[in-house]
Amino acid sequence: MSDIKIYWDAANGRGDWRLLANDIATGDDLETALLFSLFSDREAASDDTIPDGSTDRRGWWGDDGSDSDTRLTGSRLWLLARRKAPEDSTLQDAYDYIVEAIQWLIDDDVVGQFDVTVQWQQLGTRKNMIGASIVAWPPDGSAARTYNWAWGTS
Repeated sequence: MSDIKIYWDAANGRGDWRLLANDIATGDDLETALLFSLFSDREAASDDTIPDGSTDRRGWWGDDGSDSDTRLTGSRLWLLARRKAPEDSTLQDAYDYIVEAIQWLIDDDVVGQFDVTVQWQQLGTRKNMIGASIVAWPPDGSAARTYNWAWGTS
């Protein structure tokens, strides 16, 4: 049985479910796992700077609330909100947050390895977009799949 499929809504920069006649779309489990891992808010580390200046470290509601960094769900990409381009540290942080968020797929033998690339992009009139390309290599050595997303930082 497949998981509920998350579709990337590029116009609004978010993932969403798609309703079918009396059902919810399923399939594309790896893409859905990547979208969920990248765009769910992982709890910020105690030394992270929160973009809105608050003390709200967010975090995915399904995590246990312990202050352990192991097996937390989601990514810390939300911490890049309000950062300005072209800061080199922003791209490095984006790369680090992506790798951190998807490592579980390697640990659980869903994927053999990832190749991750991040860069600044401009899409139409939208500036300060982070573009990420993720190549997922299956553990059995079969053909890799490539995923590309872009989202704004400010």
